[in-house]
Amino acid sequence: MLTRLHAEHPEIVLVWADNAYGGEEFTAWAQNTLGITIKVVPRPEDAKGFVVLPKRWVVERSNSWTMRARRNARDYERLMSHAEAHIQWAFITLMSRRLARQLRRTEAVPDTLATAA
Repeated sequence: MLTRLHAEHPEIVLVWADNAYGGEEFTAWAQNTLGITIKVVPRPEDAKGFVVLPKRWVVERSNSWTMRARRNARDYERLMSHAEAHIQWAFITLMSRRLARQLRRTEAVPDTLATAA
């Protein structure tokens, strides 16, 4: 996966990962072969159960947003290109809804105008 990432986006030089990808051999290979630095987000030693980890939470949250689209919640697709298209469609839907939603009064009226009125 890192090889494909590097081929399509050579500008990416830093990747955040969990402990499963923290082996010295893997991180050395990624650095020497692809020029990608692997930073591991460690889990706190005293943590029990679910813990929000910085950086990784962004990925988990994004996965949750795509799973709101019912078709993405199951493996219906036979081709990876179809699955990628449905994920992209889910994000386009999400962003278009965010851009089109009505602004709340506090967002619509700047502070300087609200105090003058």
